[in-house]
Amino acid sequence: MTSKQRAYLRSLSNKIDPIFQVGKSGITDILVKQIDEAIEARELIKIHVLETAPMSKKEIAEELALKLNAVLVQIMGSKITLYRAKKKDPKIILPKEKK
Repeated sequence: MTSKQRAYLRSLSNKIDPIFQVGKSGITDILVKQIDEAIEARELIKIHVLETAPMSKKEIAEELALKLNAVLVQIMGSKITLYRAKKKDPKIILPKEKK
């Protein structure tokens, strides 16, 4: 993903609110399944990491991105933004890469 595409996704993420929280339970299988369904429907989501989380925000973000096969767009404060294009009919069209 290019920096231009990441910047575009960051600009889109400014308008959305976090829909999940990661707290003292950490990353559970149920949480991953719910986030997977949400990211398939929305493509771009924010997740709020509470201070009681057992891992750092960066570790949580990287693990979720890996488990969900998603792109970590940014970590801002206590919020993580993830992106994954829909398999069918994606709504978010990224700027083209220059060759």
